Amino acid sequence: MGMPPVVAGLIVYLLLMRQGPLGFLGILFTIRAMVIAQVVLITPIITSMIYTYAVRCAPAIRMFSRTMGANRFQTQLLFVKEMKNEFYFAVITAFSRAISEVGAVMIVGGNIQNMTRTMTTAIAMLRQMGDFSQGITLGILLLIIAFVLQTLSDFLRKNEIIEENF
Repeated sequence: MGMPPVVAGLIVYLLLMRQGPLGFLGILFTIRAMVIAQVVLITPIITSMIYTYAVRCAPAIRMFSRTMGANRFQTQLLFVKEMKNEFYFAVITAFSRAISEVGAVMIVGGNIQNMTRTMTTAIAMLRQMGDFSQGITLGILLLIIAFVLQTLSDFLRKNEIIEENF
């Protein structure tokens, strides 16, 4: 979970570089490479959060399912329904990590203008160039996007919870 983003970016870079084991794909410095780096970063977060909750709650859910006479599929369905809040929090946490990422995407994407430059890499570059006003503007825009997406997902989740008992 605590893997430094630049290390993840370096690992993906070494795999995708021309001499690397996946170099034949030719996807280094593309959006696909950036997505792979992001997946490498967020997968441990999602899996560990869900696994921790599942280990804690699975015995009680399994016992309840047996008591009610549920089959294996029904037990698994109940398990997923009971864990929907944990899925939500794991995805939101991973999204937060991904949206704030600079190191890995800069290494594998190359920060190429109009191709692989993200808002976070643009902010880092603008700070390096001393253009703080444009960097702050992009930072505020990134905060607004994150806030709107978080608010929308909370709204959809609350609507689901309200309608759940009807």
